[in-house]
Amino acid sequence: MKFNLGQIAAILQADIEGDATIEISDLSKIEEGRAGSITFLANPKYTSYIYSTKASAVIVKRDFVPQQEIQTTLLKVDDPYSAFSILLKKVSEILRPKKSGIEQPSYIADTAQIGQNVYIGAFAYIGAQARIADGAQIYPHAYIGDRVEVGAQTVLYSGVKIYEGCKVGASCMLHAGAVVGSDGFGFVPQEDGSFVKVPHTGNVIVEDEVEIGANTSIDRATIGSTYIRKGVKLDNLVQIAHNVEIGLHTAIAAQAGIAGSTHIGSHCQIGGQAGLVGHISLAERTKIDAQSGVARSIKEAGKAFRGSPAQPYSQQLRSEIVFRRLDDLQKRIIQLEKALEKISAKD
Repeated sequence: MKFNLGQIAAILQADIEGDATIEISDLSKIEEGRAGSITFLANPKYTSYIYSTKASAVIVKRDFVPQQEIQTTLLKVDDPYSAFSILLKKVSEILRPKKSGIEQPSYIADTAQIGQNVYIGAFAYIGAQARIADGAQIYPHAYIGDRVEVGAQTVLYSGVKIYEGCKVGASCMLHAGAVVGSDGFGFVPQEDGSFVKVPHTGNVIVEDEVEIGANTSIDRATIGSTYIRKGVKLDNLVQIAHNVEIGLHTAIAAQAGIAGSTHIGSHCQIGGQAGLVGHISLAERTKIDAQSGVARSIKEAGKAFRGSPAQPYSQQLRSEIVFRRLDDLQKRIIQLEKALEKISAKD
């Protein structure tokens, strides 16, 4: 895999400052750059590395002006991180070419509908009346239940399980071990202390361009549907409970948990290990910091929250400062109490 910088600049619509004929054969971090590699500078914290990197080319912002001499060629773009992501995608397409054909042994029900240029790996299971659209990639050991729909160009990696009646849109990617459509955690307590299971008769609808991380679980609705809207990105080990709705282009980091019937607005960001109780809602563009606990609805759009229970971000930071000073404050209170006791004794 070799490209000259002129070709890369054309792909990225970049301006070149330096030698456009240099050949690039690798991608690298800026601090680990080596001859023949290309890297990027998006975070100002890494600016010092651009003057020492051995990378042959660095993608930078259009307004970047070196403060000292540099040895590398610059590719100037509007957004270096997005531009580098485009290159990563190109490399991924080369390293992971699309497969096609049906490997054996695998099981495909007679009533299943399989589109054109579909790949179905060995030991995959395709249930009755399932519909697999054109260009879908079903890797080995995946399970596609009865009446499941999988959209065009969607990739299901090894071990993905999609229960009966669920729908996954086009151009989605589900990583190994993801489960879509398992029963929600619904049980009715009985007088004798036992529990009776609540049947979950709904499904999960995953819209287009969604990515679901490894071992993430999305529960089917009790009645109706659990919705994962277009463009949502779920990290590994995320738990989405029954009847939840995740809004357009929302991102949720690893080990977060969303309890039942909670509605999350569009373009939200939820940090790792955050937890949301059930039956609440988050306004669009809400940001929840890692390890936060959200116990009530957030109605104002575009606000950031932190802590457990979650508070507005700046308010929580102030609270944390006070908390760190509690030991000193306690000592001062004890000193003041002793001083008051001495004054009282004199009186």
